[in-house]
Amino acid sequence: MCLCGLIMKIVIELALVGAIASVFIVAAQGRAAERAAEEAAGREYMRKLDEEMSIARNKKALASWNYESNITDHNEELMLQVSLEIAEEEKEYWKETMSYLWHEYEDPDLKRMFKKYSELGTSALPEDLNQRLLTAISNMQSIYAKATICDYKDRNKCDLHVEPDVTDIFANSEDPEELKYTWLEWHKAAGAPSRGNFTEYIQMDNEAAKLNGYDSVAEWWLSEYESDDSEDQFASLWSQIKPLYQQIHAYVRRQLRLKYGEDVVPTKGPIPAHLLGNIWAQTWGNIEKFTRPYPNKADVDVTSALIAQNYTVLKMFETAEEFFKSLNLSAMPDLFWEKSIIEKPNDGRELVCHASAWDFYDGEDFRIKQCSTLTSAFFKTTHHEMGHIQYYLQYKDQPVIYRGGANPGFHEAVGDVIALSVSTPKHLKVIGLLEDGPEDTESNINQLYKMGLDKIVFLPFAYLLDLFRYGVFRGTTTTRDYNCHYWRLRETLQGVEPPAPRSEDDFDPAAKYHVAADVEYMRYYISYIIQFQFHRSLCQLANEYSPGDSSKLLSACDIYKSQPAGEALGKMLQMGSSKPWPDAMEALTGQRNMDASGVLEYFEPLHEWLKAENERSGEYIGWEASNIEYCSDEQRMAMEEFGFNERLKKYAAL
Repeated sequence: MCLCGLIMKIVIELALVGAIASVFIVAAQGRAAERAAEEAAGREYMRKLDEEMSIARNKKALASWNYESNITDHNEELMLQVSLEIAEEEKEYWKETMSYLWHEYEDPDLKRMFKKYSELGTSALPEDLNQRLLTAISNMQSIYAKATICDYKDRNKCDLHVEPDVTDIFANSEDPEELKYTWLEWHKAAGAPSRGNFTEYIQMDNEAAKLNGYDSVAEWWLSEYESDDSEDQFASLWSQIKPLYQQIHAYVRRQLRLKYGEDVVPTKGPIPAHLLGNIWAQTWGNIEKFTRPYPNKADVDVTSALIAQNYTVLKMFETAEEFFKSLNLSAMPDLFWEKSIIEKPNDGRELVCHASAWDFYDGEDFRIKQCSTLTSAFFKTTHHEMGHIQYYLQYKDQPVIYRGGANPGFHEAVGDVIALSVSTPKHLKVIGLLEDGPEDTESNINQLYKMGLDKIVFLPFAYLLDLFRYGVFRGTTTTRDYNCHYWRLRETLQGVEPPAPRSEDDFDPAAKYHVAADVEYMRYYISYIIQFQFHRSLCQLANEYSPGDSSKLLSACDIYKSQPAGEALGKMLQMGSSKPWPDAMEALTGQRNMDASGVLEYFEPLHEWLKAENERSGEYIGWEASNIEYCSDEQRMAMEEFGFNERLKKYAAL
């Protein structure tokens, strides 16, 4: 072939390749335009869906509020009816949502919104099963809210509720027989009757989980943490905290033994749960008054100060609001003051008194429901619940699907991080609830000990409550083993035992509100750890904490009136759940992981003191097996045979 012929052939071939490439380019351009149009359509659909979901969630929240603030058969029926109607609406919207090819979208934010809406929740259930689920939960809540017991000292007075009656008994009584009686009666009244409803709830909720693509509700709950190794992370956090908890446990056991005697409190065994100042033994602050490391040092008595200064519940709420305003965050809107329930109504109605914060998804209506009394505990709880409201206010302009915490623990941590400042003697002096007093090492140890009885001892309880429910949801804890497995977890992780033998005729988990009300509890475990990460970063921004500087201890930090701290906190809160939680964590702390080092920094002086004191007294660290029966021989053999004890070792960081 001549040279000119070869050149012509190459030219033709190149032209052919160019033509083919042009076809692909045109096709690609056409597909790109088509995809852009699809995304635009998806974005418009999301906008409309978000509007509809705002209306639906508002309607559902109103119905729930009406029931929980006035428990009647009529309000319960209306709440169930609204829930079922909205479930059917959500099901129809879900079908339309799934018709979009959102997995192919390029906009990550739009994909995230579609992904969240692609999970239907319990609405995925057929209407009859959904009604069974809602009824089971409603029944448990009603049993809990209406449960009453008779007074130990006056058996004809049988109208004692958990709030405030049972709570007050555990706060004030030092009679072990009265405490034992009250503990047993409350668990009999509030726990045992819910066993059948709980089993029904587990079955129906697991059906909903499977319809949403999860093996069980355990995996469904864990998905909120957006990590494949969440359970390993939770266990790792506990391994960091466990040595400090064991030191507090050993010290408290000795103090209780000195008070009540060895026949009531064992030398090396678990602590009887009824002696720890709380019906659930989840926090132990009420025994601080007779276990304090330095009893001759003046106490920080906020309760007495509130009463002496003629505080009202309203003033307590206004004081909490002022803290947030000092950070240049939002004031509570007018509707908040108009519609919140901040004291128990005296009109005789039954209501759920457990403190709660409510978002009604219209950008205007936010409320707290709380049967407050003038106590130090409620002073802190008020700041905590208002922290939830502040989170709602900061992300209220996000799409409805993003109006939530970055992960479930974030929401709980926000109010508590404020309470860490509020609890300091420094802040209490500023607002006039504490006169000038000593700020020496011994006083600091007392204050850290009081905080530890709240913050540290809560962690194993919060951790195990959902470990128990994970096991139930996954079927590794069956109906015949509910109470046995629950107390096995409590003994192993928390080192507490029931005040008397238990059996499967009892159902002690449901005597806790969050079990009765279907509230995931790992959020509280996480929040009690990450709040110290938040606190450390906010304190550094406020120039209130400098590592290694004894004049600027983390435990003494008060971020009150620090606008740099408020600005940083506000920016994180405004994100809602629009980004994965590590992004929100990084925005405030610079870290992308949950880490207990902030907790350990805060309590380091106490930890060192406890180690020295327990060594001096020769106290046994840890606990031997309980002598109280709560599992049968058959159950104990089954736990060994089917691997329950091995799983327990992993969870307990043994």
